[in-house]
Amino acid sequence: MATNNLAVVSFVAGIASFFAHIVPVIGGFTVAVIAIVTGFVARGQIKRSGEQGMWMANAGIIIGFIHLALGFVVILAVLFLIFVVGVALFGISAASGSPTPSP
Repeated sequence: MATNNLAVVSFVAGIASFFAHIVPVIGGFTVAVIAIVTGFVARGQIKRSGEQGMWMANAGIIIGFIHLALGFVVILAVLFLIFVVGVALFGISAASGSPTPSP
């Protein structure tokens, strides 16, 4: 029995999404979305045709969602660090006691 082509694409795209951040416009998140979409399409085709590759489709979907979740966590961490550094810098400059010019 043949293996579903979209299942292979989903699996490979899921793995490649972690390395695709070096591509300027496409990026890893786009490749992760491709892995998710092709994984769901492949699952439907496999259920209808009886082809092999359900594990590859499932793995592509899972890896794609994990990549998107990790990206979301990294974005939140960066925003949090920017906020903390901003508060720290503002607090240091406000507590330094330097006189502010008055008009």
